[in-house]
Amino acid sequence: MLKLPIEVILLICSILLFLSILLSKFTHKLGVPTLLGFLLLGLVFGNGGEYDFHYDYPEFTLRLGQIALSIILFTGGLNTEIEQIRPVMRQGLTLATVGVAITALVAGTSIYWLTSLDFPTSLLLGAIISSTDAAAVFSILEAKGMKLSGKIFPTLELESGTNDPMAYFLTISLSAFILEGGEFPVWAFLGKLAYSMGVGALTGVGMGYLTTLALRILKLKVGLTPVLVITIILFIFSLMELVGGNSLLAVYTAGIVFGNYKRNASYIANFFEGISWLMEIILFLTLGLQIFIQDLPEVFWIGMIVSSVLMFVARPISVFVSLAFFKATSKEKLYISWVGLRGATPIVFALYPVLYQVPEANLLFNISFFVVLTSILLQGSTISVVAKWLKVI
Repeated sequence: MLKLPIEVILLICSILLFLSILLSKFTHKLGVPTLLGFLLLGLVFGNGGEYDFHYDYPEFTLRLGQIALSIILFTGGLNTEIEQIRPVMRQGLTLATVGVAITALVAGTSIYWLTSLDFPTSLLLGAIISSTDAAAVFSILEAKGMKLSGKIFPTLELESGTNDPMAYFLTISLSAFILEGGEFPVWAFLGKLAYSMGVGALTGVGMGYLTTLALRILKLKVGLTPVLVITIILFIFSLMELVGGNSLLAVYTAGIVFGNYKRNASYIANFFEGISWLMEIILFLTLGLQIFIQDLPEVFWIGMIVSSVLMFVARPISVFVSLAFFKATSKEKLYISWVGLRGATPIVFALYPVLYQVPEANLLFNISFFVVLTSILLQGSTISVVAKWLKVI
């Protein structure tokens, strides 16, 4: 596709974007995430047959996905009010760190027992699919007009906004572990985790404050303010990639700090809401294009096994263990378990093994796509039904 004339590429992109926006009206009425429509649209127009254009650019897709996720996470932080998440700070962060690690471990171990994949590869797959997707969850809740009781909503908001960094770290580390032949000392792993998370969090806090200070001193025109903020997002992302800090954690933290100091600047929030939607559309469309639809039937059964393990075993265990020492009813824990939808992030993370040429990488990529698809279809379509059944609305 990239070898076509630029005019043709722009024409195709504009048509796909328009169809995505048009499709969102129908998915919204059906009560399934709008993002699913974007993903399926890319799948239909991508590598599906002789009349589709050939798209196989994993590195480009990954880099585009990284930038898109950075802007999406910054926007999530921008819209996160400290006062709202303060009461659930410990619960949300425990789910986003310990919960993700438990999900990856339980899912990986179960996949190893139930499939022909070796243990390191099974753990890598568990890590790839271990994080939830805020956009998928909240687009459904918004479409249904649901108001969840207790502290469920802020817990889900904080968890889904902060669990990508842990899954990202585990995916990168386990990929390196496999490529290095299993030589990866525990102390080195823990040290790398502490460094990655620490540098990412500190950089995010610092850059959030600096962004606020820069806008206060420079007093830019309204149109230039979002440009400066986007520049800083790209700066944070590239800096973290160079020094080994967690870029996703850094941009999310920067968004929280900046957003809570800039609450009166509604035009910035509105601008980034639009940009975030554009990034979501581009991200899901591109990921759909990257999939070879003819390969999906080959992973149907193993995909069903992995999806079932994730939804009915790994996720519930991680939630109940993570929230064991916090005040939460069994019904609340069950609902948080069920609402752990998978979105674009697992598919993006699955591109790292492909790019690094990890053995079985293409299989992991296809399975991850299948897991996301089943999660959105099954869990996404039953969010309101389960909420009524558990009486959490």
